[in-house]
Amino acid sequence: MPDKPTTVVAYAAGASLAAIAAFYVFGPTFFIDGENSYHTNDGRKRTIIGLSNPANDCFINSVLQALAGLGDLRIYLIKELHRRKLDGPEIYESTPPVLRKGEKADKVVNLQKGPITKALKDMLDALNERPIYKKTISARSMIEALERAFQTRISRNQQDAQEFLQIVLERLCDEYHAAQRARLRSANTQQAENGEAIESKVADSMPALSEGSLGTNEGFPFEGRIESQIQCMRCGFRTKPSFTTFVSLTLNVPQKSSTSLDHCFDVLLKNETIDDFKCDKCRLKHALEWKNNKLKSATADKDRADLEKDIIEIERALDEDPEKAPEGITLPDSSLAPKCKIKKSTRITVFPKVIAIHLSRSVFDPGSYSTKNMAKVSYTQRLRLGGLSNEKWYKLLGVVCHKGSHHSGHYESFRRNHLYPPFSTPDAFSAYATRSSSAVPSTTPSPSLEAVQSNGASTSVGPSQAQSSASSMTSLLTGNSRPGSKAGEENGGPPSSHAPTDDAGMSPVQRSETQTSKPQIRTQEASPGKFRRRKKSNDRWWRISDDKIKEARTSDVLSMQREVYLLFYELERPGDDAMA
Repeated sequence: MPDKPTTVVAYAAGASLAAIAAFYVFGPTFFIDGENSYHTNDGRKRTIIGLSNPANDCFINSVLQALAGLGDLRIYLIKELHRRKLDGPEIYESTPPVLRKGEKADKVVNLQKGPITKALKDMLDALNERPIYKKTISARSMIEALERAFQTRISRNQQDAQEFLQIVLERLCDEYHAAQRARLRSANTQQAENGEAIESKVADSMPALSEGSLGTNEGFPFEGRIESQIQCMRCGFRTKPSFTTFVSLTLNVPQKSSTSLDHCFDVLLKNETIDDFKCDKCRLKHALEWKNNKLKSATADKDRADLEKDIIEIERALDEDPEKAPEGITLPDSSLAPKCKIKKSTRITVFPKVIAIHLSRSVFDPGSYSTKNMAKVSYTQRLRLGGLSNEKWYKLLGVVCHKGSHHSGHYESFRRNHLYPPFSTPDAFSAYATRSSSAVPSTTPSPSLEAVQSNGASTSVGPSQAQSSASSMTSLLTGNSRPGSKAGEENGGPPSSHAPTDDAGMSPVQRSETQTSKPQIRTQEASPGKFRRRKKSNDRWWRISDDKIKEARTSDVLSMQREVYLLFYELERPGDDAMA
């Protein structure tokens, strides 16, 4: 029978291997597919999944491939479906007791169930596999889900990629808001006795409630908001801003030989001056002046009393809300009101996590067929939006290009060749370490155990050595041979030099790496020939044309100025490397 110390050591080693195996199974595949493993052991390059094109499906395939490279979208899909699973189907299969105008109960329930959200997640998960050999799948499951949701057939006769993208994004957004309203109804029903009365309030004030009632929800990543406001240059009055939500932005490409993406944004968000406009406040001021002149010439007491009443109401409207004309007051004809110059300003007030940009290249000529604008549109890896007080930086992750004329052609896509460190589990290994650690650790160290080797000699295995062994294995998994090295940064992960230095901001695995002895970690360093230094992953892209996939560089992507049609930018996170 083996000695007890040997049994304990063997059990500890088995537990460590089990934890490491769990990391591989439940953790992300980023380190498996990262920089150091871009080639397989026999030198073959890894690739990505292609999509078959049986019936002019390139407009679908190109959009799906671009969406597959958007990390914030995949995180949203995972969180949203996980939340639905935790809530249970009862919440999302219930019919709202009060329907909003134009809603039908069966369509609301269908939106609450989120069939397109589920179908898109499954499709993007399949496209994010990393096969060793060429592999092609079909987008048929996604197409069938859309056809069932809209109860119609999707025509393949030279369709537009932007129209397909808009349909998918609007449907995802509708499913998100329908599910959010269902969650709000359920939460209010549990907290109040009269659920129907609260439901009517929820339906009317859903946008405000959805921001604060459920603090864990971050919203649909493509949804943003544009604000427009008019200011009179004569009296200085500003109208109430009007808000418009969007899931993608359409920018008109000017009809000239070349332009830039920044210029197209300037056209959309510029301050526009309009002449011969009738300002509401100026009209009320004119009416007030007109009533005062009538009052001076009025002789009958009744006429004077009516005019004085009208003057009081007009003055109240000027003080409270000039855009709302006082009721029951006869104003002079609008043609007599003065004309003035106004300034219309448009700006983005809610910046989405992912911004989808459509470059409209259609040129409509009355009396003839529409043509395609072949102007070159230059764009960069980083996009700056907002002003000095709300500056936002976005990074380019996907591009859809179109080659051909306005009526025929072919779509292909580019997506950046990188993976986010996690999608479903931020740090699977630290989750196991956190679970096994104690909130109040004992001050007494664990006893050293002696293991009997094959030659009969015994070695002492203390807690520090066991911890160092686990740390060394973790460093191999993450590709970092030393704490503070730049291997993680080159692999697309967060730079190690920006990691917090205090223990409070570090995971248990990071603490173990910091606390272990450096000589043992150095022994795990690989020789230069084993892990070849490769170009940074920021410069790697996939060029995808249905089932044909090849590598591309950033310069190849940015050179598609005449063919670029859709652009996908993602909001930069703190600590992201600035792209040139």
